[in-house]
Amino acid sequence: MAALAREIQTLARGARLKELVALPPADVVLVLEQDGERGVRRVRLSADPEAPRLHAQHERTERHDGPLGPFFRRLAAELVGATFVECTPVAGDRIALVEWRDTPVGERRALVLELFGRHANLVLLGRGDLVLDLLVPPPEGKRDARLVVGKAWSAPAKASRSGGRAATPPSGDPAKVGSPTLAGPDAAPTAPADPWLALRALAPARETAAPLSWLVEAALGAQAREARTARETKRVAERLARKLERARSLVRGLEQRLGASRDFERVREEGELLKAHLHELARGMTSIEVDDFFAGDGAKRRIALEAKLSPHENLERFFDRAKKLERALQAVDAELALARGKVAALEALEARLADADPASVEADAVERGLLEPAQTAVPADRKPKAPAPRVPYKSFQGARGSEIRVGRNAKDNDALTFKHARGNDLWLHTADTPGSHVVLRIDERGKEPDPDELVDAAHLAVHFSPLRGAGRARVHVARQKEVHKPRGAKAGLVTLSGGKILELRLQPERLQRLLGSHRPPGGSESE
Repeated sequence: MAALAREIQTLARGARLKELVALPPADVVLVLEQDGERGVRRVRLSADPEAPRLHAQHERTERHDGPLGPFFRRLAAELVGATFVECTPVAGDRIALVEWRDTPVGERRALVLELFGRHANLVLLGRGDLVLDLLVPPPEGKRDARLVVGKAWSAPAKASRSGGRAATPPSGDPAKVGSPTLAGPDAAPTAPADPWLALRALAPARETAAPLSWLVEAALGAQAREARTARETKRVAERLARKLERARSLVRGLEQRLGASRDFERVREEGELLKAHLHELARGMTSIEVDDFFAGDGAKRRIALEAKLSPHENLERFFDRAKKLERALQAVDAELALARGKVAALEALEARLADADPASVEADAVERGLLEPAQTAVPADRKPKAPAPRVPYKSFQGARGSEIRVGRNAKDNDALTFKHARGNDLWLHTADTPGSHVVLRIDERGKEPDPDELVDAAHLAVHFSPLRGAGRARVHVARQKEVHKPRGAKAGLVTLSGGKILELRLQPERLQRLLGSHRPPGGSESE
């Protein structure tokens, strides 16, 4: 630390901070310029837990593309334009302190770099060594934390800033600066008369102004890049694995649907058999055994029935089911081919990730629509939006854009009907069965509801009731002003003073469109 601090001190004394380049998540590069001299000097402070380091920067650095956190923004606001005073080690530990004067805020500032491996940190100090900000705050709720904003900074117990600056190691001390390790495993463990000669011999000729920095940058910089690549590879691999699992799950589901859809011929046959024996059916029957003229040879077939349905309703149920399965068979084949292609593409990207740059693999996956663009982190100092107040209903959109509200539970049904609906709104509920209250919003007084949206609302009333999946249903329809709450009645129970009953034949495509229109409830709740 002492040798690095002396090297940086020589390069940067009296320089002005022209720019502070933030490299999240843990690095900053100080761009310094000297009066009367051409060019700039760069110093890197890194609290990267994989390779924390301090050195003069020689390599070009790619700039960060994206938002910066509050710590980096504060460093730039309080230090850019300031004059470099000194870089000193804190006695006895891996801590460097960089002091500044003539700052934009008019007070001296110090930037402390603690090189404690996975606990590395950057700390901004103000007057009286008070901690103004820090890169990595202590864990929430931790007692007796050493680094606390608003309190005086203190070094770990074995180091003390008040103990003064550490002296530069003597030139004959091989334990501090000597180079037997750098010279190779067979080198004699004796230090040369001037250890700096060994560093100069290893560094390129043009870098001899900061040979120790060059060695630190070459060794730890490469280590940091490898660690960063490993982290990025792991992150992209996890994203691909999640997508691949979902794609495989979709393939399995489509294969099951395909198998079920191929059963449409059997369902149609049973419909034809029921049609031939329709006169034998009666409401309340759970099954019937009939002659199976499709199998021949006097074979019999037992067909399951819905006891609550009439003979004609049971017959229609079979033919509707057969048509649905036949349509699904035609669509599932194409969907399955696409899903299998997606699995193959994701598997190829997963295999390619072992040898390729993770960023290029991710970019390729995003371009091909196999991954969504990675989300950009929101700076931590943004105030989180207050959660939207809970409303007692789910909101869907009708065919003409009107809002259809569906109560969440019995208590919410009452709130929806009597607090979140107006007198002219349409109120719907399944006849003779429990279920959610449904309100079709009518925006203009005296306006009649759109017939198509009325059918939409009725579909939702059936879907959010025990009749979900039925082919036919009966639905109460009334104006909200015709709905009344009896005194002392339990939650969700109401009476009607008007309205009508809608005989509804369920349309799966319509219901699918409606469920896909689900959205967070909007509009004012003050009405």
